[in-house]
Amino acid sequence: MATVIRLKRGGRKGAPYYRMVVVDSRNRARGREVDLIGYYHPCGRPEPTAEVNREKALEWLSRGARPSNTVRDVLSRKGIIVEASAGKAKGASVAAGDEPGIAASESAATE
Repeated sequence: MATVIRLKRGGRKGAPYYRMVVVDSRNRARGREVDLIGYYHPCGRPEPTAEVNREKALEWLSRGARPSNTVRDVLSRKGIIVEASAGKAKGASVAAGDEPGIAASESAATE
């Protein structure tokens, strides 16, 4: 099954929050959620907050789920996805723990 990790909006007008969900890419707009992996609150006080289940996110990325642009940005800020600069095309990313882009926290933990 082709899956996508995307944000699903909730909240009232002017105060959104998003659930980070895995859905079937063939039914993206109104598709049923396969899994819930986290939350993103862009209007959080004092700053935007994101809570992501690291294990679920890495599992879905390893299965081939493609993150949306915003989800990719949130996951890279959390250190789950590390942008690969060596040998990859622009826009390509690698999950943390994979070569060549290991997150600094991951490499420190293994030593």
